[in-house]
Amino acid sequence: MANMEMITGGVTAAKGFEAAGCEAGVKYENRKDMALVYSQSPCTVAGVFTSNVAKAAPVRWDKNVVTNSPYAQAVIVNTGIANAGTGTAGYNCCRQTAQCVAETLDIPLDSVLVASTGVIGMQVPMDKITEGIRKLAGLKAEGVQAGTTAAEAILTTDTMSKEAAVQLEIGGKTVTVGGMCKGSGMIHPNMSTMLGFVTTDLAISKELLQEALSTDVQDTFNMVSVDGDTSTNDTLLVLANGMAGNETIINKDDNYYKFLEALHYVDETLAKKMAGDGEGATALVETKVIHAANKDDAKRLSKAVICSNLTKAAIFGHDANWGRVLCALGNSGVVFEPEKIDIFFEGGEKRIQLCRDGVAVDFNEEEATKILSEPEVRVLVDMKMGDAQACAWGCDLSFDYVKINADYRS
Repeated sequence: MANMEMITGGVTAAKGFEAAGCEAGVKYENRKDMALVYSQSPCTVAGVFTSNVAKAAPVRWDKNVVTNSPYAQAVIVNTGIANAGTGTAGYNCCRQTAQCVAETLDIPLDSVLVASTGVIGMQVPMDKITEGIRKLAGLKAEGVQAGTTAAEAILTTDTMSKEAAVQLEIGGKTVTVGGMCKGSGMIHPNMSTMLGFVTTDLAISKELLQEALSTDVQDTFNMVSVDGDTSTNDTLLVLANGMAGNETIINKDDNYYKFLEALHYVDETLAKKMAGDGEGATALVETKVIHAANKDDAKRLSKAVICSNLTKAAIFGHDANWGRVLCALGNSGVVFEPEKIDIFFEGGEKRIQLCRDGVAVDFNEEEATKILSEPEVRVLVDMKMGDAQACAWGCDLSFDYVKINADYRS
């Protein structure tokens, strides 16, 4: 285990990173709706993106930058309009946006990444975007507050900003990894989250940075579901500017695995914050499956419970209906022996068993209701089939989820 210190901060925690957020009036009035992340030095960049076939224009732009550009140096984000389902005009908007950032900050066009989130099918007003870019360029700064302002500016239906940061020693140098994300609904990532941005002052090769990210999302962001829908815009980017001064990591040595552990901490923390802030949610729900036959089975089983609307609704109602959990496990596609499994609910410091060897056990309904009333509820399933385990995260399903999405465009 790396000797990590959790610190306050987000995308500006690492050396050389600046950020800003501002009101640009892209779609909404009187709220921050554009953000900028900028590195004083060029960055190695890695990214993972939505598996949705209908990829938004910014996703296609960023995939090209991540794949083909020698480095990246800035990320520009707008909310309110997703720039998805916008055809050639939408892609041209990405180019114009990146061009404006490049000219304003005096960096290459192909070093600018673009991200959007919001309503699908609307064209982005370029006059508002360019005005916002110029505002952000004047506001960008180092420090915790600048990062927090940017994290606030990328929110849509989220109720809170989401940041995380950690420091550790790698190669005799202090290295920082920090990040921010947004996501509250339309989240069922197969590659990443709605929008996530991680920054680090580590020096690492492009190939290993991409491998680290692609590996870690499988156990973090890919284990989150709020509502079963994979967005057109899901994007997770990692920028590494090397300003910590460590010897560049080019092999999978101890230093690589130390970084992977730090990246995992930031990714998992952000993923859980996102799950707990699901639209209309009153509780973060974690499902942990233990003693599964293999890792893939454990992941499929835990995700099946998190994705079950019946289970989510039961938790919202504080109803200890463990049959919903059993039903979800049985629909996962994993072959197992129902007569073996144990099911527990946990909340706060308390745990209650509801099922032993596939059969109901007597339990105190009042105690179970208290457990399910906690802001963080855990479902623990013991498969008794092997040594593998996995965790997935989501939230309960409330009346407000329907209200929020019934009039989302307005």
